[in-house]
Amino acid sequence: MHRALGRSRLALRLRRLRGRFGIAAPRVAVRTHVPWYWRASAVVVVLALALALAGWIYDAGRRYAGFDRSESQNEISYLREKQSSLEGEVTRLRVIANSSESQLQIDQSTVQRLTQQVKGLEEENIRLKENLAVFENLAAGGVKANGVSLGRLRIEPDATPGKYRYYLLVSQHGAEAKQEFRGALQFHVTLRAASGQTNVVVLPRSDDPDASKFQVSFRAFRSLEGSFRVPADATIMRIEARLIQNGAVLASQSATL
Repeated sequence: MHRALGRSRLALRLRRLRGRFGIAAPRVAVRTHVPWYWRASAVVVVLALALALAGWIYDAGRRYAGFDRSESQNEISYLREKQSSLEGEVTRLRVIANSSESQLQIDQSTVQRLTQQVKGLEEENIRLKENLAVFENLAAGGVKANGVSLGRLRIEPDATPGKYRYYLLVSQHGAEAKQEFRGALQFHVTLRAASGQTNVVVLPRSDDPDASKFQVSFRAFRSLEGSFRVPADATIMRIEARLIQNGAVLASQSATL
């Protein structure tokens, strides 16, 4: 009985072994354990290779279509260098233009100053010629033996509306030329107003604060110049200069504008 029981147990174990290791046994897969960081590295490498491959395919497609990235980069670099060079050239030309403009302004102001000087010298030359003509007339005996005279009366408008400048020559000849003459200038100005009305104005007026400027004193001869004012909207038609002493008119000369 013990032998039968032992045999049955042995048969049971054999059946279990055949079921585990025999043909009908379940399949078992044996895998090597890999750490997680190696797996992550492998994923990164695969992604990098995929991106590189995608870039290569993209560049190949651009080259095939006629758009080479290297050529574009070279063109961009060339254009940037050209832009930098042009900016430098523009800066240099701007500096030259500014200096030229400054020099031109200096030249223009110099020309204007010289023009004004030339104009002043021409006017001075005209006055000297007029004075010379008067002196030659005096030397030739073209005036009376004794007395004073007025000559070379000239009236010019000033830049200020209504203001005029006058130039004239007074002379004293004969025995009286040795004494100092003291008197005053007086102007009788015929004006035409904007309305067309004509009237005569005597300058300086009795209430003129600048009346002292019309006082005259000289020996032998003197060149006189000064200014006077009339209404800005009036036009001078005729002017007469008078040399007065003690209320008497000793000499006069008129001019028409």
